[in-house]
Amino acid sequence: MALFNQSARKDKEVWQDVNAVPYIQIEGVTKSYDEVTPLKNISLSVYKGEFFSLLGSSGCGKTTLLRILAGFERPTSGKILIDGIDITNLPAHKRPVNMMFQSYALFPHMTVYQNIAFGLKQDKLSKSAIDERVKEILNLVQLNGYGDRKPDQLSGGQRQRVALARTLVKRPKLILLDEPLTALDKRLREKTQFELVNIQEKVGITFILVTHDQEEAMTMSTRMAVMEEGKILQVGVPHDVYEFPNSRYVAEFIGSINLFDGIVVEQGSDHVLIETPEIECRCHATCTGALPIGSNITLAIRPEKIMISTTKPEYQYNWTQGVVKEIAYLGDVSIYYVQLESGKMVMATLPNLLRLAERNFQWEDTVYLFWRSENSLVLTS
Repeated sequence: MALFNQSARKDKEVWQDVNAVPYIQIEGVTKSYDEVTPLKNISLSVYKGEFFSLLGSSGCGKTTLLRILAGFERPTSGKILIDGIDITNLPAHKRPVNMMFQSYALFPHMTVYQNIAFGLKQDKLSKSAIDERVKEILNLVQLNGYGDRKPDQLSGGQRQRVALARTLVKRPKLILLDEPLTALDKRLREKTQFELVNIQEKVGITFILVTHDQEEAMTMSTRMAVMEEGKILQVGVPHDVYEFPNSRYVAEFIGSINLFDGIVVEQGSDHVLIETPEIECRCHATCTGALPIGSNITLAIRPEKIMISTTKPEYQYNWTQGVVKEIAYLGDVSIYYVQLESGKMVMATLPNLLRLAERNFQWEDTVYLFWRSENSLVLTS
């Protein structure tokens, strides 16, 4: 029998189906320690086969929520259901959940085979059943021939795959990943991200990842939740969270962004006009929500949405002038830091289509920045 159901993964957009039943249901979960409340009435639905990420800075409550899902902590109030079964009060060892720790937590005195087989032996499976499962999982994580090695004979990426194999081999309904790639260097981390996603898609098990790395969450997730101070601020697919943040905090936390405080001076059916003291002309922004004239808002523009020119654009709106003060060369792109007449520093990112010596803009050049209305985000919170 195959170790995993290769067709177990659901449609990646199952959450858009009003009739779909969540696989993991977190309902009103609060956790308090004396006067500290790291989780405040958290409710969240995760669907079968998702690779879901909890994203936030240190202390936002994401690891506390993961530990509650694992059974290492009990919520002060609220409940958790997996596949329709309330597991809120089940001890960790009785939950259909496995957790992969940041440190990997491998037994140094055991071989790779013994590390992976440990949980199966605790469950008293037969030797033949254990051998079959371990061999199949070693093949899945591409570690055939490494079964007799000890952890100290493996690279960081190989140890990470052993830890993943150990969580997969018991066939849990849910796998929890606690910042599993932190110890890897950048190049290996990027490679391992795709390996994890590919393995997760093959096995069809639901994954919940905790990370503070926005790029990691954006790369790996079907959906993600941005957390701050024990609350979930926004849930969505990576593209929507990046392109349409629902608050200033989310906009700043996910990627780089330019923010301008402004006021609404005109409202249309599909746009608003904004005045900000930091930009000399009015800004035209696509907006379908009701924003009364006089509303205080934040205008947000991603650096890659801004265009640069040495000649004044023929735009009535959405342009400004400044001086290039810094250039950060990153190989594939360059980030230009342009100081406006108001003193505001604005970031603009351009792909390096030309060699360094041939680029059009240099330090202390006077340039014009401009952008499209649909790339202007209007934030009210």
